Amino acid sequence: MMKFIVAANVALIAVLSIANVAAQVSIHTLDNGLKVVVKEDHRAPVVTSQVWYKVGSAQEYGGITGVSHILEHMMFKGTPSYPAGQFSQILASVGARDNAFTGKDYTAYFQLMAVSHLETSFQLESDRMAHLTLDAAEFAKEIEVVKEERRLRTEDNPNALTYEQFMATAFNSSAYHNPIVGWMNDLDNMQVEDLRLWYERYYAPNNATLVVVGDVDPKQVFSLAEQYYGQLPAREFNYHKPRIEAPQVGQRRVEIKAIAKLSYLLMGYKVPVLNTIEDRSEAYALTVLAGILDGGRSSRLSKNLVRGQEIAAGAGAGYNLYSAQDSLFLFDGTPRSGVSVDQLQAAIEAQIEELKNELVTAAELQRVKAQVVANETYQLDSVQRQAYVLGSLETVGLGWQSMQQYSSEINKVDAEAVRAVARKYLIEDSQTIAVLIPVSEQPELAENER
Repeated sequence: MMKFIVAANVALIAVLSIANVAAQVSIHTLDNGLKVVVKEDHRAPVVTSQVWYKVGSAQEYGGITGVSHILEHMMFKGTPSYPAGQFSQILASVGARDNAFTGKDYTAYFQLMAVSHLETSFQLESDRMAHLTLDAAEFAKEIEVVKEERRLRTEDNPNALTYEQFMATAFNSSAYHNPIVGWMNDLDNMQVEDLRLWYERYYAPNNATLVVVGDVDPKQVFSLAEQYYGQLPAREFNYHKPRIEAPQVGQRRVEIKAIAKLSYLLMGYKVPVLNTIEDRSEAYALTVLAGILDGGRSSRLSKNLVRGQEIAAGAGAGYNLYSAQDSLFLFDGTPRSGVSVDQLQAAIEAQIEELKNELVTAAELQRVKAQVVANETYQLDSVQRQAYVLGSLETVGLGWQSMQQYSSEINKVDAEAVRAVARKYLIEDSQTIAVLIPVSEQPELAENER
């Protein structure tokens, strides 16, 4: 009985915490279209400022894949007012940390600093929103950095290489087909003019969201945003045409041979997300389903495959309901010594079939829902994580209010809903499988394949 009480209390605390986070959000849109989202958090005199642009690898097309990521690098290479290197140097001199990241649906730039230096962040970030230099010599150096990054993080990383091929196999026409870092051939042929066109097309206040979280007064933040960002011109956008994935009509499979010690399995099923699903409750049921399969040591994959049957050295599952377009319900795993990838796949599929045929018990469902909500709440303890959630939700078109709805929607999920989404979406016709086959020596590639 005590376990049920503890789980219920954790869930209640999580609901109240997320509601409290959302209750302190203030929104203001400048005349030039820049949306400013402010979340107060007065626990410490720090603040994070993040600028999110509605552009990532999903907007790219053949020939320029990786351009969003390279432009992210070049955003640190200077403007007429602040030449190369000065942006980060100025922030470092006031004790601030800065960085950036590129995703499939967005590119974001952020600083974490003492609240007294927020104006410095606005001054620098607004300047490079409109006045980036894009020097050809700096580009020539930086493109080589990005190519080396691709070699180290993807081509020389067997699991990452498997994931890249897995995504390219799972998605044919979807914008999620291409890797964020770009294909090497496109990087080899990238020109600084490609970046200039991308910058001029997407980097504008009316294609961005400014998120500020920390020990701030929203009115003061809005005034400061008006001072530094309000004078930047808006831009007319001729947005790209939608690239929606065609229906999958059968299982897909790809094998990757790479120098590695262990085999690796990736398996995914096409699933909708909050942005695309007809019945939004199904997205939350899929989230709970992922928690049942991979929500800590007591989850089914860990308990049954890693410790119980000892088939897997590691196994996991995941689902992101916040993507902009249809995504994948993912499984991955590494078989134990003496176990084949096919045996591991069969064991994972057996766990799926059990969820299709038998209802989750009330005790397991309660525990998993409490854990799913609590995990989200604990992550929101960080001002940077709060800003990340707010920025990503606004950028993919869901709105920050989705954060407020999360815990209540998760707690509505029942055992029938979990079984229903498993039966509906985890089916062979929407399944893609990628298998890493270890080899001792990499096959020689033709020159045009490198």
